[in-house]
Amino acid sequence: MLGPVILAASRSDKMRRFVSAAPGTKQVVARFIAGESVDDVVPIVQELSERGLEVTLDVVGEDITTVEQSHAARDAYLELIGRLKELGLGERAEMSVKLSMFGQALEGGHELALANVRPVVEAAAEIGTTVTLDAEDHTTLDSMFAIHEELRKDFPQTGCVIQAYLFRTEDDARRLAANGSRVRIVKGAYKEPASVAIQDKPEIDKAYVRIMRILMDGEGYPMIGSHDPRLISVAQELARRAGRKLDEYEFQMLYGIRGEEQHRLAAEGHRMRVYTAYGTDWYGYFMRRLAEKPANLLFFVRSILTKG
Repeated sequence: MLGPVILAASRSDKMRRFVSAAPGTKQVVARFIAGESVDDVVPIVQELSERGLEVTLDVVGEDITTVEQSHAARDAYLELIGRLKELGLGERAEMSVKLSMFGQALEGGHELALANVRPVVEAAAEIGTTVTLDAEDHTTLDSMFAIHEELRKDFPQTGCVIQAYLFRTEDDARRLAANGSRVRIVKGAYKEPASVAIQDKPEIDKAYVRIMRILMDGEGYPMIGSHDPRLISVAQELARRAGRKLDEYEFQMLYGIRGEEQHRLAAEGHRMRVYTAYGTDWYGYFMRRLAEKPANLLFFVRSILTKG
C-alpha cells in the first residue's frame, strides 16, 4: 500500500526538498543513480561493457517548464552520444528518453518533442546504436506512440516501452509485435487510476505474461524489463517455445539492482542490458524506485536513521 503514497510524493515539491536534505539520501541515491555527469557515467559504461553487459542510458529530469530546458535536455543526450563515439562504445550503449523531458507537456509539445528527439535518434544511429522512448503516465502515450511510429520511418530500430498494468497494453503489444518493433515491457511505475490500470499485483503479473507471449510470438524484438525471477523464467520458456535464439530478445534490469543475476544471465549467453540513469534532477526517478519495492524504501529509511 505504500507504493501509491510514494508515487504521489514524487510530485511534491515539499517532499522533494525534505528528501534532498535528509541525512543518508546521497548514499541511497548513489545505489540507483550512476552519477551526475557524463564524466561520472562513462567509466561505468566501460566497466559494464567489459563484464559482458550492455547498457541503456537515461539522463534523468522530467519536470521541465520551458522550451529552453527541452533544448538543454536534447543537448545533454547529444553530448553523451559524442562521448560514446569517442570511446567506441556506441554498439554497447543505447539511450532511453522521456519525451516529457523534451517538451511534450508544453504548448505545442508533441511537435516540440519530436523536433528535439529526432537529432538524438539521428546521432545515435551514426554511432551504431539507437534510442528507446520511455513510457510515462497514460495521458502521454498516444503522443509517444505517434512519435515512435514517425521515427521508425527513417530509423526502424527506434524502440518504445509498454506497461503491463494498463488495460490498453495488450492491444498496443499486438500492434507493435506485428510491425517488428523493439519493445521493452515493464510492469508500470506511475500512479494510475483504476479506470485505466490494473491495481492488483498478481493480476499485473498475469497481464505481464500474456503480453510477453504476444511479443515473443510476434515479429519484433522483445526487451524484458523485470527483476522478478518468476517472470524471467517464464520469458525464457516463452522464447524457447517461440523458437527465438538468445540474440533475438534481451533482459533489462536497473543499475544497482540484482547485479549477480545480471551477470548470471550474461554468462549464460543472454543479452543483458542495464538501465543506467544519471544526472542532477534525480528525485522523480529515485522515488519511483522506492515505490517499486518495499526493500528499497526500508534501505532508505535505515540510512536516514543511521546518518541522523
